[in-house]
Amino acid sequence: MNALRLALGLIVMIASHAAWTDVAAGQDRPGVVSASAAQASSENYVAEIQKYLIWFLRSSGVIGLFIFGLALYMIFTVVRLNTSLHPNVATPPDQLTTIQELLEHNDHKGIISFVRSHDSFLCRVLTLGLVELPNGLSHARDYMERHGEAEAVEMENRISMLAVLGSIGPMIGLIGTLKGMIASFSVIATSEAQLRTSAVAGGISEALLLTFEGVALSVPAIYFFAVFRNRVSSISVGTMLQADTLLVHFANTIRQRSATAGAPRAAAA
Repeated sequence: MNALRLALGLIVMIASHAAWTDVAAGQDRPGVVSASAAQASSENYVAEIQKYLIWFLRSSGVIGLFIFGLALYMIFTVVRLNTSLHPNVATPPDQLTTIQELLEHNDHKGIISFVRSHDSFLCRVLTLGLVELPNGLSHARDYMERHGEAEAVEMENRISMLAVLGSIGPMIGLIGTLKGMIASFSVIATSEAQLRTSAVAGGISEALLLTFEGVALSVPAIYFFAVFRNRVSSISVGTMLQADTLLVHFANTIRQRSATAGAPRAAAA
């Protein structure tokens, strides 16, 4: 406890001394931060930012512009995939509820007409299963599962460009690295009397900047590819389970209707 009090006392003493020093300095310089000084500081800051941006654009060059274009394309692709690859798009809750209600009312023709008139993942595979149902339930389930796998492959193809961006990002950055290092060593090789250190440093900074830009493109692309690949697997499995459940329920209701209709005929015979 005594050590803590001593430490707090030292901190207070140091802060008081710093504040007193600032006050004394302010008395020596009336208007410590005058309007002109603040404006000059702001102008210097803006000038430094502009200088940095000019260096950034000049060092990036054509390769950096190409990486920037790929980054914009990646952002557009991620937004588009996030909208289209969604469980509510593959299996819309309203469509699922409508099909279940039609099953409860044994409206088989209504179910067939409904799934054929909608283009969701669920309705497409369920339509194929219902078409093949007269050939047997097991055959219809296998047929529907094969087409479900084809749908999953098609979704994976839509996210494959993210994997491509994740792979070529470092390669493009490596091209920039080689370009910058070649520029630096060419300055060293052609310097006879005095070495231009600014030119050498410029080439090295260009190499490092382009390497950074390539990696900055690759890392989010690989991350979003993994995210969407897991989402595709989840959507595919969930949708196929729902379709299989509905198909089995549909087949059972038909079987029960056939059995119910056959019972009076057998009694009459």
